[in-house]
Amino acid sequence: MDKVAIEIGPLAIRWYAILINTGIVLALVFIWREAKRQKLNPDTIYDILFVALPSGIIGARLYYVAFNLSYYTANPSEIYKTWHGGLAIHGGLIFGGLAAYFYCRHKKINFARWADIIAPGIALAQGIGRWGNFVNQEAYGYITDVPWAFYINGAYRHPTFLYESIWDIALAILLVYILHKRKSFDSEVFATYFLGYSLGRIWIEGLRTDSLMLGSIRVAQLISLAGIILSAIYIFYKKKKQRSI
Repeated sequence: MDKVAIEIGPLAIRWYAILINTGIVLALVFIWREAKRQKLNPDTIYDILFVALPSGIIGARLYYVAFNLSYYTANPSEIYKTWHGGLAIHGGLIFGGLAAYFYCRHKKINFARWADIIAPGIALAQGIGRWGNFVNQEAYGYITDVPWAFYINGAYRHPTFLYESIWDIALAILLVYILHKRKSFDSEVFATYFLGYSLGRIWIEGLRTDSLMLGSIRVAQLISLAGIILSAIYIFYKKKKQRSI
């Protein structure tokens, strides 16, 4: 599949960018409507996004570059070419999340409540954006003979991008259900997002052939393990605290 969707003179618009931006737009539509449902000012999301989105993109790129340092040291002009791929979601979540938190704190906005609204949108955007990895022929798995294998890079392989896309969209649906029917404290949906995403990622990452490595350790699995432990402890603590009131 051609990585370029549209060419207008010297301008080439890639499928990777289209899919990521489609995910962001659909996430924004959900967040805006959910904010109205909760009688919050929906325009607040644009203020948060103005800070969090560029911070998240920078963080996602820096994270990826940091674990491919030898390549980017030899090819420094490639560092800024994000349209070629190479955005690590964990870096984006860390940088974007911190930027949103400090912005909300500065503006006296209830971060926990907004984080619960934003979390399903993040999962949805990830589920759509993962198809950009397919177009770029990246984030695929080991050679396999399973019936649903995709022909990628000269062989039939685990379509790990598809596994994560399905997982993320299913997670988004679960988070909306919790948000509407089961939420018992502010930040519960956000914490459940981290727990759910980390559970899926720690499994899917083990099938991939292009993991960012720290020695012999897959970085994404290490971060996901930390996410599982911390979010599970946090949810348990908050629910226990509620029961004791």
